[in-house]
Amino acid sequence: MTERTTNGGITRNAIILLLCNMLFICSISIDLALTGIVGSKLSPVPWLATLPFALITVGTALTTWGASGLMSRMGRRAGFMSGTAMGTLGGLISVWSVLNVHFWSFCLGTMMVGIWQAFSQYYRLAAADNVADASKPRMISWVLAGGLGAALAGPALANWSRGWLHDPYFAGAYLAVAVLAAISLILLLLYRDDADLRTATSGTPVPFADLLSRPDYRAALASSVTSGVVMMFLMTAAPIAALKAGLGVAASTSVIQWHLLGMYGPSLFTGMLIGRFGLGRVLQTGIAIMLACVFIAVGAQTDLGFHAALLALGLGWNFMFISGTTLLARSHAPHERARAQGFAEFLRYGGTALGALMAGPLLEIFGWSALNLAVLPLLLLASWVTFGWHKRQAVLS
Repeated sequence: MTERTTNGGITRNAIILLLCNMLFICSISIDLALTGIVGSKLSPVPWLATLPFALITVGTALTTWGASGLMSRMGRRAGFMSGTAMGTLGGLISVWSVLNVHFWSFCLGTMMVGIWQAFSQYYRLAAADNVADASKPRMISWVLAGGLGAALAGPALANWSRGWLHDPYFAGAYLAVAVLAAISLILLLLYRDDADLRTATSGTPVPFADLLSRPDYRAALASSVTSGVVMMFLMTAAPIAALKAGLGVAASTSVIQWHLLGMYGPSLFTGMLIGRFGLGRVLQTGIAIMLACVFIAVGAQTDLGFHAALLALGLGWNFMFISGTTLLARSHAPHERARAQGFAEFLRYGGTALGALMAGPLLEIFGWSALNLAVLPLLLLASWVTFGWHKRQAVLS
């Protein structure tokens, strides 16, 4: 069964993808709020505190390219279900690890959640597979809008579920992760593959030199990689930095909640903004908002400062990520999909994995202000690449 839409209409598959994305983001927000803290409790040395959370991104980076190839051969549904099953298992391993105060198996559990993340990142691209170019931003925004509900529910669920098993290290929260993944797995039973997917992605692979020679593909990479690296680098360190600044656990989870609101709340209208003002303007606006995050974070290490900075970080990410995803979806033909999307996601998560791994040690050595200042060159580079693409588009039009 194939579900097609050329006018931007919402299909059953799109609704399933929105719900699955909401469940995934709700579960990952539990990890965002608590895994750095749990890691600091379980780790044998302080500088390993962020390793369990960083391994979520490492697991994603190691899996994301293979996930694209797997789905091109077996279909989106089989890939999504495989990844979600790994998320369920990862949640259960995390529960056992926390209850038994075992750091390294906790790392394994969070890494398996990263495998789930590798597959879930294709929800937005799957929604854009069979719609006209003009409708792609709306469909991508629709699926990402599921994160708005997760932004509201996830941190609250983290606070509520952490005491389920009456242990000191929040094992109940990871049971909630496993339950959310299991619900998503059931929903995916209702998903129907595009009948043309495997045919469209077969054939001679497109050379990477060809892909990288395209200004729109380069701009898509610059936007998605930079937004991912900057967001993950600062977000990974933020809960621990907030604790170091004297905020409590509840305040740290609140900071993440506001960050998630910034990340996914604008999805309700980002697609419309792109349609009205164009990709280039929305991309540059996202970069400007991320720059504002840096200066807020450096200037005010207070409860209000952390909330404002992380909200700005999320909002800038949303504008850059949805615009970059739209560019990515437009930059290749259907038969190039597996390689073009897989390579882009691999670079994005390779960079974010590096950022997440470096966040903890660099926070310990240099502090929160230095971490923020360190991302300025990346944002300026993304702005330059985006400007070059946008200027070329203006000439061509």
